[in-house]
Amino acid sequence: MSGTDGSHKLWGGRFAGGPAPELEAVNRSIGTDFRLWPVDVRLSQAWADGLVTAGVYSPDEARAVREGLERVAARIAGGEAPIASDEDVHTFVDRLLHLEAPGAAGRLHTGRSRNDQVATDTRMWTMDAMDRVDGLVKQLQEVLLEQAERHRDAVMPAYTHLQRAQPVSVAHWLLSHFWPLTRDRQRLAAARRAASVMPLGSGAIAGSAFPVPREQIATALGFAQISQNSMDAVGDRDFIAEALFALTMLATHLSRIGEDLILFGSSEFGFVRFGDAYSTGSSMMPQKRNPDALELARGSSARMLGDLVALVTTLKGLPSGYNKDLQEDKRALFDAVDGMVLLLPAVTGSLATLRFDRVRMLAAVSGAMMATDLADYLVRKQVSFRDAHAAVGRLVREAEDAGIDLGALPFSSFAAAHPAFAEDVLTELGPQRSLEHRNVAGGTGPKSVDAQIANARAEM
Repeated sequence: MSGTDGSHKLWGGRFAGGPAPELEAVNRSIGTDFRLWPVDVRLSQAWADGLVTAGVYSPDEARAVREGLERVAARIAGGEAPIASDEDVHTFVDRLLHLEAPGAAGRLHTGRSRNDQVATDTRMWTMDAMDRVDGLVKQLQEVLLEQAERHRDAVMPAYTHLQRAQPVSVAHWLLSHFWPLTRDRQRLAAARRAASVMPLGSGAIAGSAFPVPREQIATALGFAQISQNSMDAVGDRDFIAEALFALTMLATHLSRIGEDLILFGSSEFGFVRFGDAYSTGSSMMPQKRNPDALELARGSSARMLGDLVALVTTLKGLPSGYNKDLQEDKRALFDAVDGMVLLLPAVTGSLATLRFDRVRMLAAVSGAMMATDLADYLVRKQVSFRDAHAAVGRLVREAEDAGIDLGALPFSSFAAAHPAFAEDVLTELGPQRSLEHRNVAGGTGPKSVDAQIANARAEM
């Protein structure tokens, strides 16, 4: 319809004049929701077919609308931009449709509201976005798995409380970041399923007054099911909250990968070297090699958490049905998805070009890190773990007081600590021996890591 000011609006008949410029400025969402135009076109085409069943359109009229919408899509894809009176993407598409199919376009909005329309558009966009992010996560997992396969036999220290704890294989450390990403992909899939419920046909709040075939439309648009309550459907943004939670957890895991590698790449650790293509330099210090992509991964998790908190805080104060506050939902959703789509390839590239310094990592594995292995040695000789723990603790203290590695103590020290120690105890102080003891499922033993890699391949 045309407003009193000659603009194309989907409302306004009950008003004597147009809105104030200040209201227009804050109310206009086309700058944010413009990107929904492809799904809005698809939705409108499916709705036109549904209006045939409802008796609103003839098959020929519906075909004219569908073809008109194809031309609208071509115009927008070709660069056609909104004009000042296009307050949102729905108005924009509808205005162009009136130019392309002037006869039947006026009845396309029959039985629907922008409330159920935008909810449906956003769900369609979210389903596509979750698929896109999932594909990028899978690429990162592939790189982690390839690096793990190359470093099955490399050994590094593992840390608890950021203190050296026990030796593990580099593959085991890499796979410790693979499995959280698998959980992230499960959450992305769950968010996609949550979005796959079609609100279209709910109208503004009470449901459409025309017998549109909702199940048929849902199938045409790729939804798994239709919404069960029109009031709930137009105000439900749980699916966005679930998507943002999935993205926030994914960002959290990327941050932890980044933190590990930032530490490991420092001069103090020297375990890894970052590839030139994914490093930056300093404007002042020529020697610097900065892991900016990983630092941005660490920082981006805060922003995505902010998007989640912003949305949930908005939702918790809303009465039932649609409220204009929900116009803000897409800012949070688009920001988080955009950030993740930018971030994931950079993290993946950083991992793919990473080089591990096997010698430096192995050198960081000290004899003290096999203290648990010494206790286990005694336990195998029927010593209680409590007594074994105390005996090994005395050996560790003796080595520290002497300023030497645990493995440099003479056998006499071991014999004095506990009579169950025999001279073969010194073989327990090698990192490879430590790994070999840990072939339990999920452990860092060579056989366990091989099984884990196979399971990871199957998961992919």
